[in-house]
Amino acid sequence: MSNAFKRFNFSDKMLDAIDRINFTHPTLVQERVIPKVLKKDNVVVQSETGSGKSHAFLLPIIHEINLESPRTQAVILAPTRELAKQLHQMTLGILESYPEITAKAFIGGTDIERDTQKATHAPHIVIGTPTRVKDLRDNGGLNLRHVMRLVIDEADLMIDLGFLEQIDSISSTVDEKSQFLVFSATIPEALRNFLRKYIGDTEVIVIDQPRNKASIHYSLVPVKGDDKAKKVLELTENITPYIGLIFANSKERADELFGYLNSNGVNVGLFHGGLKPRERTKEIRKIRSLEYEWIVASDLAARGLDIDGASHVINYDIPKDIEFFTHRIGRVGRGNYTGTGITIYTPEDEHLINLLESKGYAFVHEDIKNGELTEIKSRTERARRKRRESHLENQLVNKVRKRKKVKPGYKKKMKSELDALKREERMKHAKRNKKKR
Repeated sequence: MSNAFKRFNFSDKMLDAIDRINFTHPTLVQERVIPKVLKKDNVVVQSETGSGKSHAFLLPIIHEINLESPRTQAVILAPTRELAKQLHQMTLGILESYPEITAKAFIGGTDIERDTQKATHAPHIVIGTPTRVKDLRDNGGLNLRHVMRLVIDEADLMIDLGFLEQIDSISSTVDEKSQFLVFSATIPEALRNFLRKYIGDTEVIVIDQPRNKASIHYSLVPVKGDDKAKKVLELTENITPYIGLIFANSKERADELFGYLNSNGVNVGLFHGGLKPRERTKEIRKIRSLEYEWIVASDLAARGLDIDGASHVINYDIPKDIEFFTHRIGRVGRGNYTGTGITIYTPEDEHLINLLESKGYAFVHEDIKNGELTEIKSRTERARRKRRESHLENQLVNKVRKRKKVKPGYKKKMKSELDALKREERMKHAKRNKKKR
C-alpha cells in the first residue's frame, strides 16, 4: 500500500509505519516538503489546514533520528495544548514501528516538576507549547543545544497568541546548524522578520488549495435582521452531522449562541480560549468521544483543534479576515470525505459575500424547506427582480388615472389600479418569452 512513498527512499520500517497509519499516496505538501527535509534544507510552507502538513515533517524527522545519540534531536512547537497533544498522538502512531525512539509532549496546565523529570531523560523528539518548552529549558530540565530540527507549526497563530518572544528564545538555543521547518497558513510581517533572522532568504513553498474543493458543498443561507440564532437552530434541527462545527467571531458571540442552542435542546458543546484548562481538556475528551453533534467554537481556539471526520461547518458570523473563512471551511471535505460549508448572511453582510465570491468561492443559494437545504433564487437574481419591479412601477405609475377631487380611500384605489397594470405587464412579458422559446 505504501509503494507511493518509496520514492523518498524511506526504510522498510518507515514504509511499514506508513502502512500502519493507512496512508497510500503522499499529499501535495508531502510531495514537496519531505525531500527537502531529508536534504536538511530549511523549509517554509504556506499551507491551509487539512493539507497533510503534519506528516510532511513527522515522517522524515522520525526517519532521520539517530538512535546512537541519546539526546533530544527534534523539537516541534505548537500554539495550543490541543494541537501539541494531537501531534504527539500522530507521532506515537508512527512510533509503533519504532519502539526504540522516544517522544514526549510538554504542555502548560500540567505538573512542571513531573515534566522536568521526563525532560531530563532527553526524549529524541520533544513536542510542546512554546512557554512550557522554554520553562523546561530555563530550569535545566531540557537540553536543546543538540537539537538539529526545529518545527514551528501554525506560525501565524503563534504570533496571534503572543508566542514569538518564546520561539525566538528557543531558536537561539538550538544547534547553530539546526534545520528550521516553519508551517503557516499566512506569512505576516512579524513572521517574515523572524525568518530573515534565523534562516535568511528561503523560498516559501505555497500549497494552493482550490477555493472550491469538489468535496465541499458551499451553501449560502439568507436571514433577515437578528434571526441568525433562530436560523442556526433550524439548521441543527434539520441536519444530522457526523460532527458539526459552528463558528462565531468572538468568545462572547460563541457563548450567547451556545446558551441559546443548549436551552433549545440541541446536543451542543462549546470550545474557545475563554475556557479554563480543565474545561478545555474535558470538552476535547467529549468531542473525541462523539458526545456532541455540534460544537460552537471561536476561530483562534479551533485553529488548534483538529477534528477528524467533521461533516458540516456553519458560519454563524462571517469572518472579516478571508483566511479565517478558509480555515473554517477547510475543516470538512478532507481526504476521501465530503462535507458541507453553510454560511448565514444578512443584508448587512453583502459586502463580505462579494469579497468571498471575488476570491473564488462559488456558493449555492439555499434555505431550509421541507426539512432539508433546498436551492432558492440567488441574491443577485432577487436584487435584479426588485430593481425590475421598481422600474416597472415607475413606468406604470403615470398611467394610473389621478383624480381631480380626492375622496376617501383614493390611495387604496390607485394602488389597486397600479397592481392590475403590473399584472397585465407581467402577462405580456411571459407571452413574449413563450413565443421566443
